[in-house]
Amino acid sequence: MSQADEPGASPGEQSVTSVLLSGSTYKSLGEQVLSPAEERFERARRTIGLFLAPALTILFLLAPTGLEPAQHKLAAVLLGVIVLWVCEPVPIPVGGLLGVAAVVVLGVMPPDDVLEPFGSPTVFTFIGAFILAQAMLRHGVARRFAFTILSLPGVGRSAWRVIIAFGVITALLSAVVSNTATVAMLLPTAVGILSVIADLVRKQLPEGASFDPLRLRVGVALMLMLAYGASVGGLLTPIGSPPNLIGRGLIEEATGERITFLQWMGMAAPICLLMFAVLAGVLLLLNRPEIRELSGVEEYVAEERAKLGRMSRAEKNTLVAFAVTVVLWVTPGFIALFAGNESAIYDVVSDRLDEGIVAVIGAALLFLLPTDWSKRHFTLTWTEASRIDWGTVVLFGTGIIFGSMLADTELAKTIGESTAGALGLGSGVAVTLFAVVLAVLVSETTSNTASASVVVPIVIPVAIAAGTNPFIPALAATFAASLGFMLPVSTPQNAVVYGSGAVPITKMIRSGAVFDVAGILLVLLVLPLMIAAVGLA
Repeated sequence: MSQADEPGASPGEQSVTSVLLSGSTYKSLGEQVLSPAEERFERARRTIGLFLAPALTILFLLAPTGLEPAQHKLAAVLLGVIVLWVCEPVPIPVGGLLGVAAVVVLGVMPPDDVLEPFGSPTVFTFIGAFILAQAMLRHGVARRFAFTILSLPGVGRSAWRVIIAFGVITALLSAVVSNTATVAMLLPTAVGILSVIADLVRKQLPEGASFDPLRLRVGVALMLMLAYGASVGGLLTPIGSPPNLIGRGLIEEATGERITFLQWMGMAAPICLLMFAVLAGVLLLLNRPEIRELSGVEEYVAEERAKLGRMSRAEKNTLVAFAVTVVLWVTPGFIALFAGNESAIYDVVSDRLDEGIVAVIGAALLFLLPTDWSKRHFTLTWTEASRIDWGTVVLFGTGIIFGSMLADTELAKTIGESTAGALGLGSGVAVTLFAVVLAVLVSETTSNTASASVVVPIVIPVAIAAGTNPFIPALAATFAASLGFMLPVSTPQNAVVYGSGAVPITKMIRSGAVFDVAGILLVLLVLPLMIAAVGLA
């Protein structure tokens, strides 16, 4: 029985779960619940993009740029696609597909060459990981993990402990489950706990004093910890966030340097830990909770945990499939630690245990492990698995396509040389700073996936033109693409918590701006050290 069908689940929990399992990440204007002001802004943004994208593409095609014909056409199309991604007149994945179609129609490259990157093993890593995450959500594994952490002794007795615990839960889950799905799944629990805290605050106020439970500082800290903690945790593994896989794939293609699953985690873990510590400090200092000691939260958590009952066969099977996948993912990294990544055994194992193939094997186990053999019921059905976020898979594929074409047509090299010359980027530090700031600025206005797809292919030739190794700047841009914290439109998880009504836009901008700066500094200072520590470039 899936979590969505559990009789013990409340209507609100059923509703949230059904939305999470629908795979509807990229919603049209009519599918969203917006305030009148938000709706006016969204309508204007999308209408402008609908006309601006083709207009800019046509104007650029007609303009005398001095570029090679293939570069000129690709630049015009890419300019239009960026407008579609930022303004969203059509769903972001559709914008990418329109760009791919335009490239073929304009004769930039033959269709077979253009579409070849869709067969990248990384695309299959996405698909397999998404199916595993779907099973974790559907059968309640992720929710059980959350309540297990919250029920640890002493956590529910202090406001700051609850906030930090929610951050830990969100970060760990978002390392393996979509950031947005993690936040949306935990939101009802956060709202339930916030209601308990709000009642405690109200009781401490003088009789007749005005009280708005949606304007509590503790609510702001709790909700922003959910949103920002997901972005921090998403950096921990290559599959934690789409920009990770996009950036890693582009870096490997450009430099020939392969980053194993284990190397990525070894490099990212200290950065994530430091970022989380800074995040907790920033949120608790800027949004100091009105109440320190809590009562009633532990009872609420115990009641919700009791509703989950004993672990089902489907949950156990999901954990087995996930464990097998992770073990196979990290095996090449362990072999590299002991035998070296130049050894014959490492080459054999890493080739056989390609991450995309391992993800497919792990996902396939969900269709083989039975929950009721006599009735031939298995852990996941194809109908359930087919509801994964195909939009992100498509967007990822189109991002790889444009990155590949930027390299094949040498447009990226042209952009890199002109940018390095115009900005005077003559050192690795300067290029890395440029890469990080550009990625953060772009991610504040569009999805982090689109940000990585646009920025990383530009940063690599900029670094080469400046005479520096592109590995560190490109990886820094990959990390920075996940650092959009200021606005509801910066990431879907920001939009989810903003939609709760407990986070005023001014508080999100203030907290997000401070954490953006802190994140930029940490990536600039710590990432190069960790790259060297794990034996990469």
